[in-house]
Amino acid sequence: MNPIIYLLDAATGTSADYAPIGIQLIFAAGFVATMMVATHLLGPKRKTTEKLENFASGIESHGNARQPLAIKYFLVAILFVLFDVEVIFFYPYAVNFKLLGWHGFIEVVLFVAFFLIGFIYIIKKGALKWED
Repeated sequence: MNPIIYLLDAATGTSADYAPIGIQLIFAAGFVATMMVATHLLGPKRKTTEKLENFASGIESHGNARQPLAIKYFLVAILFVLFDVEVIFFYPYAVNFKLLGWHGFIEVVLFVAFFLIGFIYIIKKGALKWED
């Protein structure tokens, strides 16, 4: 059978085809709600000052947790996500590189060029330097 015709035929399903997914979502939400209520009602309620302290891997806490962090931390985190997402776009090209031919190759080279221009801009602006 032709795969395109099969996909078009499969796309004409009814809403009854999605009933198992809906039932599973209802059961999952019900299970989560039941467990949260059960642990709240059945769990111990001894609130001591020692239990209410923050736990940080067994290390004694010191200082205020509400101190502002340097903007460099957030900038590096956002840049990591940005470049990480851009790298994900290479996967469809890698899967279909023979089908795309030279036209696809030129588009990927342009994509990499824009990627590198952005990276060079970030380095020139000093966004990755932690020292001030």
